Amino acid sequence: MNWNPSPPTDGVSRRSFLAAGAVGTTVATSGCINSVQSVVDQSGHNQLSLSITTVPADGDRQNVRIARRLEKRLKQVGIDVSLDMRSRSELLETVLINQDFDLYVGLHPADYDPDFLYEALHSTYANEAGWQNPFGFTNMAFDTRLEAQRRTDGAERIAYVESVLQGLAQAKPFEPICLPDEIRVADADRFDGWTDGDLATRHGYLGLEPADGVDRLHALLTSGRTTMNLNPLSATFRKQGTTIDLLYDSLGSERDGTVEPWLAESWEWTEEPEKTSDRDGKTTRTATVTLRDGCQFHDGTPVTADDVAFTYRFLTDTSLGRANVRSPAPRYQGHVSVIDEISVDETDDRRLTITVTSSREVGERAFTVPVLPEHVWRKRVNQHAAAGDFTASQGRWSVVTAKNVPPVGSGPYRFETRTEDESLVLRRFGDHFTLRDDVSLPGPTVDELRFTVDPGSVSSIGRVADGNADLTASMLSAHSFGAIPDSSAIERLESPSRMFYHIGFNVRNAPFSNSHFRRAITQLLDKKAIVEDVFFGNATPTATPVTGEWVPSSLEWDGEDPVTPFVGSNGELNVEAAKSAFETAGFRYDDNGRLLGGY
Repeated sequence: MNWNPSPPTDGVSRRSFLAAGAVGTTVATSGCINSVQSVVDQSGHNQLSLSITTVPADGDRQNVRIARRLEKRLKQVGIDVSLDMRSRSELLETVLINQDFDLYVGLHPADYDPDFLYEALHSTYANEAGWQNPFGFTNMAFDTRLEAQRRTDGAERIAYVESVLQGLAQAKPFEPICLPDEIRVADADRFDGWTDGDLATRHGYLGLEPADGVDRLHALLTSGRTTMNLNPLSATFRKQGTTIDLLYDSLGSERDGTVEPWLAESWEWTEEPEKTSDRDGKTTRTATVTLRDGCQFHDGTPVTADDVAFTYRFLTDTSLGRANVRSPAPRYQGHVSVIDEISVDETDDRRLTITVTSSREVGERAFTVPVLPEHVWRKRVNQHAAAGDFTASQGRWSVVTAKNVPPVGSGPYRFETRTEDESLVLRRFGDHFTLRDDVSLPGPTVDELRFTVDPGSVSSIGRVADGNADLTASMLSAHSFGAIPDSSAIERLESPSRMFYHIGFNVRNAPFSNSHFRRAITQLLDKKAIVEDVFFGNATPTATPVTGEWVPSSLEWDGEDPVTPFVGSNGELNVEAAKSAFETAGFRYDDNGRLLGGY
């Protein structure tokens, strides 16, 4: 069985890259939202008015406090501003699916590898639903650099990623603000091994050492979204996807930045000689993947290489060719877009080859998507096809928005029961390969994993301290850290976050299609003060969405943003200097100090 995904051409020649000129140049895509909220009057005589989409305090206290600070600053420079309050799921639907917003404040899920910037910024995804380029940003120079970092490795790849970050700091389709400290608390008496794995991944829940007689892990969630929807394709209910990682296996599993075999027993890359794809001339390399023997889905159906091949095809087009146009999944597009061809061994249902148009490092990121049972998802597509249900646009039709309850995966835990907005119970999957004697991977060590919703970070800490829960599974809000008791029975778990708070602009529409306007807004952000006042020092201000070796020295944080520093001092905005930046961007003020909508 062979499969060629035939993705849309996204290559740009070096000549076109050089011709693209300034990094900050953007090309607005065709409008697709109901109204342009930010431009009030085409004559340019009315005050510019815009809305900031955010969540209320009970959804994310830090998020709304950032939004209110930005609201205050924008009003100071003469802009009419309103806050558009949404629940977390509603905010994601507004931004990621409907793309009906001016600007928003949010927490980006990011990823362990900077290749997540490919789906975040590449022009291919400007009109797709999901975390794929929700900003509508299109730029040929960016596309070229994003593609180049996928094909290279080592120092050469670092140089391309640095180039992307430098361009991003100028163009600003979104603006990183800070990386919050991820802090949780756990019961130190009932379990050992809390620090052996990252609780934002499956590894945080596997391999734990329960005390004698303990066969249930009780974890608290501050949001009920996980209890409402278990569809791995949902963009509006998934952030880090930890629960999905426990219900579904992937070929590989990321740990400390490295992808290691998981459902796959092994893979071997063919590095030399590299072959050239006859179809589009891109350099490719091939991995021969062997699945672990005897794996099953939770309904008893064997996991085969055909399921893996189906998964990648399905993520590329969730209609499986039944709709008039492709309908990519609103998640994982950046992962699967590197796949050039998949071939299943006709003599061994555990073996397949996967050919990618990227480096090995980026190619292995494709191995981290959840493997879906073909017999379950193909049946759903066929049922919808029979009913003629292919009229909904990409990201909105029922296969990708359905709750998917009960989910059928092959992961270390299987679905048991749930009560919406209250609890989710998973049961250890006794046939999981991690429980085999010859497999040296961490597995489920308790029979029951129960998630209970407690929307308050302070109350969640209290429940763990009182022995009524084992863990705060959600990242705690910064205001609650003082409630963590100084007790040997409570373990404070700290880890640096990959996620980052940011403001995102809808560059499809004026005035946000103007990069100078976006830069003028970002200069209103006192990131250092935000970290101190909103996060109480428990975050790291940043000028880039990634950290570590990828960040060029010119973009390292050194007390202020190196590209668009705060226009002010000691926490006070220099209003006249800030207004001057908007005038430089082509805007003008009336005699009452109001910024006008035309430019």
